[in-house]
Amino acid sequence: MKIVFMGSSSFSLPSLEAIKNEGYQVPLVFTTPDKPRGRGRKVGETPVKIWCKENSLSVYQPDDLRKGEVIQKLKEIKPDLIVVVAYGKILPQEILKIPPLGCVNLHPSLLPELRGAGAINWAIILGKERTGVTTFFMDEGMDSGDIIFQKEVRIEEEDNSLILSRKLAREGAGLLMQTISAIEKGEAPRIPQIGIPTYAPLLSKETGRIKWIKSAREIHNLVRGTIPWPTAYTFLGKIRIIFWMTDVEEGDSEGDPGEIREISPHFIKVSTGKGYLLVKELQREGRKRMRVEEFLKGFPLKKGDLFKSYPL
Repeated sequence: MKIVFMGSSSFSLPSLEAIKNEGYQVPLVFTTPDKPRGRGRKVGETPVKIWCKENSLSVYQPDDLRKGEVIQKLKEIKPDLIVVVAYGKILPQEILKIPPLGCVNLHPSLLPELRGAGAINWAIILGKERTGVTTFFMDEGMDSGDIIFQKEVRIEEEDNSLILSRKLAREGAGLLMQTISAIEKGEAPRIPQIGIPTYAPLLSKETGRIKWIKSAREIHNLVRGTIPWPTAYTFLGKIRIIFWMTDVEEGDSEGDPGEIREISPHFIKVSTGKGYLLVKELQREGRKRMRVEEFLKGFPLKKGDLFKSYPL
């Protein structure tokens, strides 16, 4: 079977590797164009492009999938199936009609829950205890096509977005291979999505702003769900401080939300709308991330200092 693969992020790699290792023909891999990345704004390649170069797969990086040359290239290749995993672009109807076996997407949630590009992040931010992976036949909507298979994955307390993404990528690759096999045999189910969908939009820098009136649990989930970007942040005066590792002390809290109530070498205890946030690893903007003991050597804090959502 001839498969055209479309993917961009590191989440795509276990799936692409599994397809190649299984011996399917992969005549072309679509990935998004190179763009400036990181603080230095150096032009960088997607993880998928880098992997393809290392594994002798042809890469194509169109900026617009509606262009005639893109459609023509796919028609010349005549793929049996198009597989999409974290590609970052919507497929137009002209492409959806090309492969006789359809276009299949691997999505990191249990659809119709958390449609959209931020599904992994929002599963953690919203405090969910489980999520999963779904394969489905694509239509013109956003993650709205008929479901083929699903697999549930538990979200552990120590999971952040990076850790959960790696888990879902591995589980998703296995589910995708099961899906491709079923399609090849003509045995893939088509299950309409039932229920009211929820959505997980892309994160913005504003998403990471800590609102101290929220509970310690909600803020802790925000910290976990916004790693590695945009990260959860607060302000002490005009200085932006990023939180990388936190914990929660449940119960009622004393003091104003955002007020430092206790400082130790191992944590900074901060009052919230409900409970205390225990900050264990943090970073002053422009500096490196540190454990509390190291951070306090260069940035002394004291009981009663008040973290704010906005700079003063």
